[in-house]
Amino acid sequence: MDKHFDVVIIGGGVSGCALFWTLSEYTDIQSVAVVDKCPDLAMVSSNVKANSQTIHDGSIETNYTAQKAKKVKLAAQKVTNYALKHELQNKVIFKTQKMAIGVGDKECEFMQKRHQDFLSVFPDLQWFDKQMIKEIEPSVILGSDGKSDRPENVVGSGYREAWCAMNFEGLSKDFAARAQAKNPSNKVFLNFWVKEIKRNDEGYYLISKSGEVITAKFVLVNAGSYSLVLAQSMGYGMDLGCLPIAGSFYFVPDLLKGKVYMVQNPKLPFAAVHGDPDISASGRTRIGPTAIAMPKLERSKHWYSGISFELGKVDFHREVFGVLFDLLKDSDIRSYVFKNIIFELPYFGKRLFLKDAQKLIPSLKLSDIEYAEGYGEVRPQVVDRTQKQLELGEKKIITNKGITFNMTPSPGATSCLQNAFVDTQEIVAYLHANFDKERFLKDLSPEELES
Repeated sequence: MDKHFDVVIIGGGVSGCALFWTLSEYTDIQSVAVVDKCPDLAMVSSNVKANSQTIHDGSIETNYTAQKAKKVKLAAQKVTNYALKHELQNKVIFKTQKMAIGVGDKECEFMQKRHQDFLSVFPDLQWFDKQMIKEIEPSVILGSDGKSDRPENVVGSGYREAWCAMNFEGLSKDFAARAQAKNPSNKVFLNFWVKEIKRNDEGYYLISKSGEVITAKFVLVNAGSYSLVLAQSMGYGMDLGCLPIAGSFYFVPDLLKGKVYMVQNPKLPFAAVHGDPDISASGRTRIGPTAIAMPKLERSKHWYSGISFELGKVDFHREVFGVLFDLLKDSDIRSYVFKNIIFELPYFGKRLFLKDAQKLIPSLKLSDIEYAEGYGEVRPQVVDRTQKQLELGEKKIITNKGITFNMTPSPGATSCLQNAFVDTQEIVAYLHANFDKERFLKDLSPEELES
């Protein structure tokens, strides 16, 4: 088997596979390979159990500004349009209702203002008063006694029906299958754990832990939490650290008909509990995620096992510990951190989590909730050691030497094709290749082409 390629992508999750397909379908690059350390594609963050299975388009994510939502909406449309174009309905993409709710007068006032502001981005966004929510999401309004309505005012903003749930594992595999079908020179190498990347006259060669070697003119690293480790092994991104945040979920009975999100604390983006009917576990709703910092780059069964010693090389710096110390000075963040530590404990965790979940579904009882064993994954939050702060968005290390490193926390899956669009332009410029940008946008984002 030929092991020299024009482009090698490290990481076979949805971001890596989206780039694999984009390069294959819309450029004249002759050969592309994906390498992944696992025995199959999309086994870590893109796995169906690892994320909330949501296309985040900004309409119900209350930590987004309208300006941010406009940008995310365009990224999300590319993924939706891909799935619909390739007839992946009810296989990879699923239709359901979705809403963000405000509970209590203060949150209701916030939601009302937000709804008006966001109509400029989502003209068809629907407003739900308490009575309407009772009709379409009765469990959100049913009180703790299981008989009468909850006393607080509750309002919502969202859609009665939308293509908003996605199996990103299935999407990854569809991308990869189409990329290989398009060009027989394209390959996927599984069980290829990159130990070392070295530069040579023609580009780079990648050495696996088993001694296997693959060479490439350009390398794009989409390896999640491992991207920074690989970058720093080559001397790049030395001013950065990594705060791995592990998320967990709980299962409850099939009480929600669609996705229900709540108002976020701006200090804790994506921290508010939300409910999602699970597309892979019939008859169950997933509530979460919890979030806890862990000394590991990948989730394992027990919190104390699988500690990543590579993380020590990345994070053993005074500035990184200083950032963590500063975060814990904030009472809201400190309370959230300690509460989420308890969420992971047997017996106590379930009882404490129930209180948070009851804001979403007041009638929940202890017997209704079950820790979702084996669900959730680690997301890398990048620490800027120079600025001494967390980087809460995606981070990219561009070397201009034929290798780029991507770190894409949530909503990285939603933005996979947008990220591929950006990466493709960099790659073709470096390799002096051609990218049919117009056809890409015509197929996946005609709105951008028209503007």
